[in-house]
Amino acid sequence: MKIMINRKPVFGPWGGGIKTVNKMVERLQASGHEVVFRLESNIDIIFCIDPRPNEYGEWYQNFLNYKMQHNIKIIQRVGDLGTHGKPELTNLLRQTLNYSDFMIFPSEWAKEWINYRGKNCKVVNNRPMKIFHKYKNNKTSLNNKVKLVTHHWSTNPKKGFDFYENLQKYVNGSEEYDFTYIGRKPEQYKFSNYLPPLPAEEVAKELPRHNIYITASREEAGANHVLEAMAAGLPVVYHSAGGSVVNYCSSHGESYEDVETMIAAIKKVVAKYDFYKNKVLEYNEDIECVIDEYEEIINNV
Repeated sequence: MKIMINRKPVFGPWGGGIKTVNKMVERLQASGHEVVFRLESNIDIIFCIDPRPNEYGEWYQNFLNYKMQHNIKIIQRVGDLGTHGKPELTNLLRQTLNYSDFMIFPSEWAKEWINYRGKNCKVVNNRPMKIFHKYKNNKTSLNNKVKLVTHHWSTNPKKGFDFYENLQKYVNGSEEYDFTYIGRKPEQYKFSNYLPPLPAEEVAKELPRHNIYITASREEAGANHVLEAMAAGLPVVYHSAGGSVVNYCSSHGESYEDVETMIAAIKKVVAKYDFYKNKVLEYNEDIECVIDEYEEIINNV
């Protein structure tokens, strides 16, 4: 088949959506399909990663026009719901729901949040790249100082920088904890242990050097950062309004609602670290499972 994917592969420290594109293109080409990244003749299926314009200025209306002219199908993967300050994306997604032939949601929360009631859909939970399992921290005991870590490639306020700032203040007044921030951040936030965005393999090596993963991100449609942490062997302390984070992490850590309960959740995980560690070590899924499901959907549609 000739499959049009409306985002090109990009390599480097980017979010999970583009990593999924990279692996999907690799798999489809290996399976003998022709993959193109803009509208051209003889396309069989359009796989829409994002309904907004791509680098060629082609957006969902162009895909819909092509569908009507050539009687082809549109599969739409819902990634970003616009919950992080992009209401125009939310509105566009809601307009497209009745026109795509099949919808893929990265979490139950994403499907419910957008209020999709159609049957032509499937929830395919995101999974991390295999590399994040490679350097897994299997140690079920703690040293004297507990090492906390998080990582984000976005500077959006809903990533939870206010929580990380308060966590840093708490850590500064304690001899029990260290906190490391990896990735992009707004300039006004200062962290004692800070690492800039790293390539995937370097992140995969760095995460297991810590003991507990902290995320303050809210309303995530398909949160890859926590999946990478779980693959690395870290129990997760997560915000109860995390969206997909709650779907992904409910069996692998503890939730919180504010700064006070965040500290309490960290202490709870520390107190029974072997229990939480053994739970997260059961997590063994990776992105190949996602691509298997995507390829099956493409073939079926």
